[in-house]
Amino acid sequence: IWGPGDNHLLPRMIQRARAGRLRFIGAGDKLIDVTYIDNAVDAHLRAWQALRPGAACAGRPYFISDGQPIALKAMVNQLLACAGIAPVERHVPLALAKLLAPLVETSWRWLRLPGEPMLTRFLVEQFSTAHWYDISAARRDFGYQPTVTLEEGLARLRKALQSTGPRAQGPAGEH
Repeated sequence: IWGPGDNHLLPRMIQRARAGRLRFIGAGDKLIDVTYIDNAVDAHLRAWQALRPGAACAGRPYFISDGQPIALKAMVNQLLACAGIAPVERHVPLALAKLLAPLVETSWRWLRLPGEPMLTRFLVEQFSTAHWYDISAARRDFGYQPTVTLEEGLARLRKALQSTGPRAQGPAGEH
């Protein structure tokens, strides 16, 4: 889930990109699904409105996304562009990342380094695996249809980042 007000993923990406520490694992070509915040809210509201005993959506999980799978590298670089940051072009080979991740995690823990490790097994897995899903069940069962396109969401994010200034660039003190 992405969009204005994100205080989790986007600030970290921006901070690492500004510091020159953001790399893609592998080619960055794996397709991912993303969900603009307004689309996620709309899906929840539609499911809630359709929910009643015996409803098709009762007790069922659903995939929700913007319905526009995109390559990880393209999405990350578009998000960074919204913050006025040049595209990231550097890559770490997947085999090397898989080898280094457990070592980095263990070193971080043993040395009691502050913050989160720069590379983790989870990060390697997420950045090197395709994650896109069929949202047709949500469309069918409660009328979900993404209303904010990727392009519109990016325009909204760009505007929000420009209006909020440094606060949108990372947690307090990390610029």
